[in-house]
Amino acid sequence: MNVSENILKFVEKCEKDLSVEFKRVDDIALYNEDKVLSAFRKYEVGQRHFAQTNGYGYDDIGRDTLCKIYADVFKCEAAIVSPLIVSGTHALTLALMGVLRPNDELIAISGAPYDTLMEVINGEGNGSLKDHLVTYKQVNLVNGDFDYDKIAQAISPKTKMIFIGRSRGYEWRDALSFEQIEKVCKFIRSKKQDVCIMCDNCYGEFMDIYEPTQAGVDLMAGSLIKNPGGGIVPTGGYICGKKQYVDLVGFRLTSPSIGMEVGSYAYGYKDFYQGFFLAPHIVAQAVKGSLLFGKVFEELGFDTMPKVTSKPNDIIRSIKFDTKDQLITFCRTIQEISPVDSNLTLEPWDMPGYEDQVIMAAGSFVAGSSIELSADSPIKEPYIAYLQGGLTYEHVKLACMYCVQKLKLM
Repeated sequence: MNVSENILKFVEKCEKDLSVEFKRVDDIALYNEDKVLSAFRKYEVGQRHFAQTNGYGYDDIGRDTLCKIYADVFKCEAAIVSPLIVSGTHALTLALMGVLRPNDELIAISGAPYDTLMEVINGEGNGSLKDHLVTYKQVNLVNGDFDYDKIAQAISPKTKMIFIGRSRGYEWRDALSFEQIEKVCKFIRSKKQDVCIMCDNCYGEFMDIYEPTQAGVDLMAGSLIKNPGGGIVPTGGYICGKKQYVDLVGFRLTSPSIGMEVGSYAYGYKDFYQGFFLAPHIVAQAVKGSLLFGKVFEELGFDTMPKVTSKPNDIIRSIKFDTKDQLITFCRTIQEISPVDSNLTLEPWDMPGYEDQVIMAAGSFVAGSSIELSADSPIKEPYIAYLQGGLTYEHVKLACMYCVQKLKLM
């Protein structure tokens, strides 16, 4: 390999030090794989479910069974899983706009939602929630946990939905744990029963043996080119939860007169089924890679989040660099060690939906896939790289060694 012997030995020592953490990740993957396999067997998945469909897609057994499997695995009443959903932001938007009506109130209790969603909430003249007379309040986290006093103060008779973002976006904090979400859901119910609790679960699927829908969340959404797609699903998103809310989202995805009765897919659903089957293992590969990066860079004197000794709650690893040049070099190295577009030289750019210039390493088979090894960051202080994904642990290990060498840390 084109890395020094010193770096190889150092990284392998860090790897050995992570044996307890790796065993925990493997145990979670085994448990979740059993859930997925049990659902596949329960619904007798066969070749007929992979068939191509066209036109209206009435009685599409592939689509309908896939939705039932997601609902079964995520322990909820109903699910929409569709290639017609173009991104995680689209899935979240469908959930928000499916449930909220004029003069309703939305409260985000984990700080600001991800950058691309804020325009959906507060944009003007673009069909946003604000345009549809939905009011918005925000309660920030305090030391990585919910501010219960301010949540209680914010809830009003108009409050229709309370939004939780499990992952951290471009924030220096850990993702929210199942236990934190469960506790706040119970608290919300003690203050107001008739409210829809919604969770952005992007980057969080299969991180634990439980999902937010088992913690009291009524509606959950995510992207299929992140965790649940297993690295092979080409597009799409999901929304799942209580049937009364999922049905409303279906009316928004298609039309109020149709809902989820239609929706064909001319390429067939094999990749969607296979990706979900692979997802627990692929997520484990990404998490092990994240832990290795965390251990290596902590040992080299950098701050990383989450701490290696704590149980991670999403697949993202935040690494704080000293300079802008270090940050750019790190992201460029991730691109250079990618299987796709490794020859490209990254430059920061004005990406739609973001306030600052962003540098984004994404040498992936599926464009923009975040379950494949990638890294991105807004170009602003503090200089934090957000690393995620990895279809194979070996790829992430190689990338880690090359980053150490390229940054001349040893």
